[in-house]
Amino acid sequence: MAQKDLHELLRSLRVWEPTVTRLRPFDPETAPPTPLALFTSWFAEAVAAGQPEPHTMSLATADEEGRPDVRIVMLHGADADGWSFATHATSRKGRALSARPYAALAFYWPALGRQVRVRGPVTSAPAKESQADLHARSTGALAAALTGRQSEELSSVAELREASQAAWEQARRHPEAPSPTWTLYRLRPDTVEFFQGDPERRHVRLEYRSTGFGWSRGLLWP
Repeated sequence: MAQKDLHELLRSLRVWEPTVTRLRPFDPETAPPTPLALFTSWFAEAVAAGQPEPHTMSLATADEEGRPDVRIVMLHGADADGWSFATHATSRKGRALSARPYAALAFYWPALGRQVRVRGPVTSAPAKESQADLHARSTGALAAALTGRQSEELSSVAELREASQAAWEQARRHPEAPSPTWTLYRLRPDTVEFFQGDPERRHVRLEYRSTGFGWSRGLLWP
C-alpha cells in the first residue's frame, strides 16, 4: 500500500510549477567566454529570484574502491582557482578525496529551472588558508567544526549534545580556536555545464570544456 501511495504521489507532482518557477530564455551565443562569468551571473539571478539556499550544492566523490557517494555541502567561493568547499579531512568525503582527488558538483535552482554541473580535480588549500576560511564563518560553523569526529559512529544523541555544548562554549570563548582537520578544498573544473529548462522540453545545455589554454564551448542534446 505504501508503494502505491508513493507512486500516486509522484505522479501528482509537477516540475517547474508556473506559480513558483519562471523559466527564462537562454541564448548560448550570448554566453561569456568563461564559465566563471556565467556562473556568477546565474548565481546572482538565483538569489534575486528568491531561490532558497542557492549556495548549497551536491558534492559527488568516489572512495578508494570506486564506490560513489553524494551529499549536500555549501559553496565557499568560486574564482580563478576553482569552486571551493570545506570539510574535515578525516570525514568520509575527506578520505574519499584523499584516495581519489576528483569530484563533481551540481547546483539546482528550480526557481529558474536551472542546473549547473562542475567536474574536475580537487586540491586542498594550505592549513593557514583553511583555518582562515573557518574563522571567517559564523560561531555555529566553528562550533560544528570543533565538535569534530564527522562520519564516525555515534553512540547516542546525548553524547552529541554534550560534545556540541562544549564546542559552542569553546567557540564563544576562543573565536580563533583552530580545528586542525578542517580543510578548504578547491575543484578546478575540466567541464562546466549550464542547463536552462524550457517549457516545451527544448532544454538548452551549454558545456564549457577546459583545453589547457582556455575554454571551448559546445551544446548538448537535452
